[in-house]
Order: sequence, then structure tokens, then C-alpha cells
Amino acid sequence: MNEIVSKLSLKEKIGYSLGDTASHFVWDMVGFWLLFFYTDIYGISAAAAGTIMLVARFWDMAIDPVIGIVSDRTNTRWGKFRPYILYGAIPYAILAILTFTTPNLGGAGKIIYAGATYVLLMTAYAAINLPYSALGAVMTDDTYERAGLNTYRFIAGFTGQFVVTGLALTLAEFFGGGDKARGFQYTVFLFAGLSLVFFFITFKTTKERVRPPKAQENSLKEDVKNLFQNKAWIILALVGIISFIMFAMQNAAIAYYFKYYLGRENNVQLFNVIGTVALILALPLSKPLAKRFGNRNVFIGSSLISGLFFMLIYLPGVSDLTTIYVFNIIAKMAYAPAVPLLWTMIADSADYGEWTTGRRATGLYFSAAVFAQKAGWGIGAAIAGWILAASSFVPNAVQNDTAITGIKLLVSVIPGILYMSCALFMIFYKIDSRTTELMKNDLEARRAIDEKSSS
Repeated sequence: MNEIVSKLSLKEKIGYSLGDTASHFVWDMVGFWLLFFYTDIYGISAAAAGTIMLVARFWDMAIDPVIGIVSDRTNTRWGKFRPYILYGAIPYAILAILTFTTPNLGGAGKIIYAGATYVLLMTAYAAINLPYSALGAVMTDDTYERAGLNTYRFIAGFTGQFVVTGLALTLAEFFGGGDKARGFQYTVFLFAGLSLVFFFITFKTTKERVRPPKAQENSLKEDVKNLFQNKAWIILALVGIISFIMFAMQNAAIAYYFKYYLGRENNVQLFNVIGTVALILALPLSKPLAKRFGNRNVFIGSSLISGLFFMLIYLPGVSDLTTIYVFNIIAKMAYAPAVPLLWTMIADSADYGEWTTGRRATGLYFSAAVFAQKAGWGIGAAIAGWILAASSFVPNAVQNDTAITGIKLLVSVIPGILYMSCALFMIFYKIDSRTTELMKNDLEARRAIDEKSSS
């Protein structure tokens, strides 16, 4: 029976959210430490390591839509998306450990091993994380419950990021006892084991309730056509691209900002941790603000305020560290409510697609959105490198005024303008509170008729 609930239990919200903690344990180990691990511990050249990561990124982007399409066509007694969480957890954990393992295979052998394990890990990550993201859209059809669910998700996810960014090196030193390779392997072994437990809890505590119409026939051509005719989804995809260009650019440049402008290289980790804490503290505001002002309006306000305070980071001098921290904290807290709302609105756009076409393709909507975001991440990192080069940046040297200006722009004005521009796109997003309620009621009525006719 197509049982739709308006309110999700606390147990289900917490159970679902632990899946994002499990995802962040590995994703952030890769994002923050893998390049360093390849070059400084496994002994792979920086050029080879960079090539491995570039190839894996393109593969990761290519596999996302495939996972979405396949999961949409999966039918089991557990639903469409939950089986991937159950069966994907073990290969995900094993490949994470293998990726941070250092067999002595010689120069070429190390490169082949690193490339193979990383590509396989990204495949396993996509196979479990994309269905996990889509699962949140089919647990309930209520947009505000989705906002609440995604708030729990990102609190748990950023907690995982906090653990990885704040403790991974300390754990590696503790477990390694002077052997960095062993320390990293044991640290990832711990994170992988916790991920297994958390994914199993997610599987056991969640339930899929929103299903496609029973009469819906498989048609990839029709689903893709409907996706690109869905203006709401197109706007969200563009916002995702721009947002992730901003994130990637700022994240790539912040270490240069602390090292070359502030002269406080060791403070960058504290800066990142405080920013993450600010995000976590402000995330619970997402649902009440959405109920009061609507998803779109909260996102617009978040983009404008956060973008403004990111831009203001350009102004403080090298001795005014407190102001830099304050501006960043305000920017992150203003940005926080938009994080779960973006995923909530992607789910709403899938509802809108079903409402207007009679077809539902939740996995495709989420995988295509993630593809757009990863494209933005790659573009942002590339732009950061290009701007540094154009600014006459020289590694491990005193920078001239042009290079310092380029670095400052990368962490402040440019990402601030980009994020504020998201508000312009969101003006054209037409799924407001009234529309979501109308969609919910119409789709519930259709599903009731669908259930009655099939019984």
C-alpha cells in the first residue's frame, strides 16, 4: 500500500541522517587528505596524483546519471533506493580501506593501484550516496517534513566532516605510532567500520512511501525529455553549479589566504572547524524559516546575506583576524538554512514533474542534480588555479601585490558575487508554498485512485 505520512518520527529522521555521516567519513577523507596521502605517504608524484584525481572526477560525474536511471528501475520488497544502501555498504567500506592502503608495487604499479582503487571507490560512493539522497524524497511528500529531514541529514553530515577535518590527522598519528601509512589505513578502517553500522541503521529505520504510478512504463527518453522541460529543476541545477563553483573556489584558496596573506598557515584548520560549527548551529533554522517564508524566499535571503558577508572578508587587514572570523561565521550561519532547502526543492521538482507529466523519476532528478554540482566543483577548482596563475602566484615565495589581491578575491568577492547571483535565478523558481500544497493534495488523490484500481 502507498502509505504517505505527513510527519516523520524522530527515530526515522535520525536513522536517515546517519547515512550522511557515513558518506562524509569517506568523502571528506578523500577531499581533504587523499592528495596529501598520495604524494607525501604513498610516494606518487604530484602530477600523477593530480591526473588520477582528474580521471576519477570525470568518471564520478559520468556514473551518476547511470546510477540514477538504474535505481529508478529497481523494484524490490525494500523499495527502489534502500537496497543500494544495504548492499552497497560493504564494498564501499572495503574500497575505502584499500584506497588508503600502500602496497609496495613500484612506481608504475603504485599509480595503477591508486587509480584503480580510487575509481572503484567513487563508483561505490555514487552507488550508495545517490540512492541515499533520493530516498529522502520518497520517505514523505510533505515539503516541510523534507526540509526537517534534510536538516537532520546535514547536521549529521557536517558532524562527520567536523570529525574528519578535526581528528583524522590526530587519529592517524595515534594509530600509526610513527608509521604514517599504517596510521591512515587504521583511521580509515575505523571510519569505514562506523560507516557500515550507520548505513545499516539507515536501512533499518527508513521506509519508502512515495512511489511512481503503477501504470508508468519504463521510458528513459521520456524521463530525460521531461527532466529538461522541468523549469524548476533547470533553475536548481544552475544554482547547484554556481554554488559549487563558489564552494570549490573558496575551499581551494583558503589555505593560500592564510599562508600568504595572513601569514598564519597553521590557523586554517581552526578556521574550517569554526565555520563547520557555525553551519551546524544554524541548520535547525531551515525548517521553521521555510514554514514562515517559503523555501524559495529563504534561499534567496540566504544567498544575499551570505554572499554579502563573504564579500566583506576582503576588507580586513592581516592583523584583524577576529573580524575575518566573525564575517565568516555570519556568512556560514546565513548560508546554512539554504543547504537542506536545495535538496528539499530538488525533491519538490520531482513531485512537480510527476504532477505535470504523470511520470516520476526521482533517481534521475537527484543524479542529474548531483552531476551538475560536481561539474560546478570541478569548474570552481580549475578557475581558482587559473586566477592564481593569472595573478603571478609563485609557490613557497613572498607574493607580490597582484598575487595577494588574486588570493583575497578568491576567498571573498568572487564567491560572494557568485552566491548572491543565485538569488537572481531563484526569482524564477515558481514552486511556492501554495503550489507544493496543491501538488501534494493532487498527487495523494491520484495515488489513492491508483491503489484502489490495482486492488
